[in-house]
Amino acid sequence: MKDLGYLAQDISILHRKYYKDTRESFKELGLNPTAACVLLTVHEYPQVNQNQVAKSLVIDKGLTTREVNKLQSLDYLVKVAGSGKAQLLTLTKTGEAVVDQVQTIRRSWWQARFDETGINAQSPLIPAIEAAVASIIDD
Repeated sequence: MKDLGYLAQDISILHRKYYKDTRESFKELGLNPTAACVLLTVHEYPQVNQNQVAKSLVIDKGLTTREVNKLQSLDYLVKVAGSGKAQLLTLTKTGEAVVDQVQTIRRSWWQARFDETGINAQSPLIPAIEAAVASIIDD
């Protein structure tokens, strides 16, 4: 059996390859892969704040701020007043319109990888990875 320590390396390879392969498609929308992830997170969790986005994606707050600013400049999202000092992120109509394209880019890349390997969405690997990610985000 392969040492589980290699799993992190393998996941990192997938992550880098996904970013490399999808960069040009996202660029056509004015995005990069990280900004696309931020956009999808705001779509999935309406009225989320920047700190929650950073925690959800496990990226630093500075990177989150830069990507949110980029999304604002593209008119993909706006900040709205929340309780106290909190500012909540909400997609604009323009942002909502590109979500389908972003999801299609992401889904197509993963489907191609699954098709090449015979893995499907019912693979026991999927819930195992989801459980590991959930335990990290819930910390």
